[in-house]
Formats: sequence, structure tokens, C-alpha cells
Amino acid sequence: MFRNWRIGSVNGALLAAYFIPVWTLVAFSIIVAPVHGLYERPSVAVALYLSDHLQMAGMDTVRAAWLLALGRLTVVAFFVIYLALLCIPRTRKSGGSDEALGIALAIGSLLSFASMVMASKVGEMAALRLHATELLLLLGAAIVLVIEKPVAPPKTVEAGAPPNLQPASLQPASLQPLALEQAELLHNR
Repeated sequence: MFRNWRIGSVNGALLAAYFIPVWTLVAFSIIVAPVHGLYERPSVAVALYLSDHLQMAGMDTVRAAWLLALGRLTVVAFFVIYLALLCIPRTRKSGGSDEALGIALAIGSLLSFASMVMASKVGEMAALRLHATELLLLLGAAIVLVIEKPVAPPKTVEAGAPPNLQPASLQPASLQPLALEQAELLHNR
């Protein structure tokens, strides 16, 4: 059963097992109560940066919180799509699910990096450690995804003669010579 699992597939599944529940809970707490959810531990650095450095007021802070929640839910959605594609053995073997994982890693890395920079600007050390850890997880998975290539399908060689040596009756219609075919030469245009 686990013979065709690549390291990148297992790594992506483990990342999805962490990011789907954690980021969903954070996003839903922001959606339910935007200001209260924004000032909880995972998003407090963004909230402090928005209020202190950008001096955003009421509704602008709520809009920024909803935008952050939308970004987190987008990452969660791509991780869910990745897990759904990972359940199909043919897609898993060929690496067809890597695109969804790559999008989740790119958007998640961008959010974690921005949150980490904001946490360092406001001096929130616990949030800085959290976002740096999430960023390192995402970047490590991206490196594994880039380095590890999917297994190439085995090449099969046909034992038959090449198409130009087969009788005309056995050749496909696209390879049969035309009845009035003429050679094209430069002076014959």
C-alpha cells in the first residue's frame, strides 16, 4: 500500500494535517469576531502592526482581518484539494497533486513571512517564533517538492516494424501516402 508514496507526498500530508485544523480555527475566529479574533495569539502581530504602524481604525482593521482570514482559508482549501488528489493512486504516482501543494506552500509562506516581519517590527516574540516555525515548515516542504521529481513511467518499446516499413493497409490513415503527392522543391512553389 505504501510502496508508491514519495517523501514529498508524506511531507505534504503531514503539513496538511497541521495547517488545515489550525488555520481553519484561526480564520473562523477572525470571521466570527474580527477584532477579537485578530488580537488572539496567531494574529496579534498583524493586529499590532496594523494599529501601531499603519494606524488603521475600526472598519479598516476589520477589512484587513477578513482579508487575513480569506488568505488563511485559501491555503486551507489548497491543502484540502491536495489531500483529495493524494487519495488517487495514479495522481499520487505521477505527481499530479504537487501543483495544489505548491500553491498552498506559496500563499502560506507569503502569509507567514509577512506575519513574521510584522511580529519583529512590533516586538512580539511569541508570535515571531510561531510564524518563523510555520515559515520554515512551508519552505522545507517547498524544497522537498522542488528537488524530488515524480517517478517516470517505464518506457515501452514496440516490437513491430516502423510505420514507414509496414504495408499501406496496416498504416494509420495519417501516415498513408497521398494519391497525388508531389515533392515540394524550392522552385516548385
